[in-house]
Formats: sequence, structure tokens, C-alpha cells
Amino acid sequence: MKIIVLVKEVPDTYGDRKLNLETGLADREASEAVIDEISERSLELALSFADANAGTEVAVLTLASEGATATIRKALAMGAGSAIHVSDEALRGADLGLTAETLAAAIRRVGFDLVITGNVSTDGSGGMIPAMLAELLDVPHATGLSSVTISDGAVSGSRPVESGVQQVSANLPAVLSITEALPGARFPNFKGIMAAKKRPLEVLSLSDLGITADNPEAARSIMLTVAEKPPRAAGVKIIDEGDAGDRLADFLVENRLA
Repeated sequence: MKIIVLVKEVPDTYGDRKLNLETGLADREASEAVIDEISERSLELALSFADANAGTEVAVLTLASEGATATIRKALAMGAGSAIHVSDEALRGADLGLTAETLAAAIRRVGFDLVITGNVSTDGSGGMIPAMLAELLDVPHATGLSSVTISDGAVSGSRPVESGVQQVSANLPAVLSITEALPGARFPNFKGIMAAKKRPLEVLSLSDLGITADNPEAARSIMLTVAEKPPRAAGVKIIDEGDAGDRLADFLVENRLA
């Protein structure tokens, strides 16, 4: 079985996150770049299956700038057998549509039985890529899974819904996405770190995938306006002078909180 795991490089979750006010894009230089935690959990799911099933091939796929090599090598050090890095200046600021089309083209190029990804990234929080990939690849998808079982010809799992838990399944090939309910990732050991240097890492451009970005500066969506989040204003302070209850009630009604 061949499993493709989508890995995304994001600004450090615990660092500063800022927008470039000129381009409207995330300022990825404002903090350290790391593998998104949900991507690590996706990779752990694939590697755990590979550990128990000989002959399983795990490859990671990322769409990122040229500087993402260190992030990709970490995924290889964790145990992935190979990596595909899609990097092209025309992808700067790519919207969900162009991103999904590019990832789908790369996946078709290398072949797959199963694509595993996180349900939502911590930077963009779009949450649409898994379903868009399944549509473009013309395969079923099982998304937002909190538990997963992979077999030779199918994948199944549970998905929390408002009324309880939903059991879903799909025949392979398929796309699945997971939530943070799945186990955390293993740490790369010294052997894995050394082996990562020799594992294949293929770098692809849009021309390699036969894709043309209509507008290299803004992909297929246009940012009309962007502004910094306004500073948080001081709250209303109520000093009890015998009428605090009435004033609090008035505040709640005025702000439609009661």
C-alpha cells in the first residue's frame, strides 16, 4: 500500500502571528516555521500502520517555499520513506482552489492508495482541502475522523457529530482527514535523523505538474483590504454604590447578553 501524507509548514503555534499589511498574506518570517501538529499526527497514523504492515510505503507531500527543506527532513527523520516538495514562486498566496489542484496533480503523479491529512491547519484554518482533493482525485473521502482503522482495501473510523458519533467507511483509494483526537507524533531518533539525509526528496514546480497559475501575485482570489486587529479596549468597570445590580443588568441588556 502507498500512503501519501500531507505535511504543512506553519508559523510556530506559540509564536507571534502577523499579516503583511501590504500583501494581506501571513508574515511567515515573524516566527519560527514548524510542522503543523495535525500534520505530525497524520504522519504518525501512517507510520503506525506501516510498522504493523510490511510493504507499506509512506511518502510525505508538502506545498511550501524553498526554505521548507528542514521541515521536510524532520518528517523523513520520523520515518517517512520519501518526500515530495512542491515549490514555485507563483504559488505565493495560493488560495484553496489552486492549492488543492496543485496537491492533486502531485498525488496523481506519484500514485497512491490512501491520502491522509489533518482536518484543518493552524494557520489558514480553511478545512476544505481534504474534500477538494477527493473531488479532484475522484475518490471517496472520510473526513474529521477521531478514530481510524485501515485495512487492505478500505478505511473506516468514527466522526463526532452534534447528535453523537457517526461511523463512516470508504473503499480505497480514498482521502481521509483526522482530528487532534488521534495520537501525537513520535520523536525522531538519531538513526532516523541520519537516514533522512539519504531518503529521496523530489522538488517539483508548477510546470512539472502541468499547472498554470492565472495570477502569480494573488493566485485565484484577490485580497481587497487588510488591517491589523484593533487593540483590545478596556472593559467597563462597575463600582458598587448600591446600584451595581441594576447597572450590570442594563449592561447585559444593552450588549444583548441577556
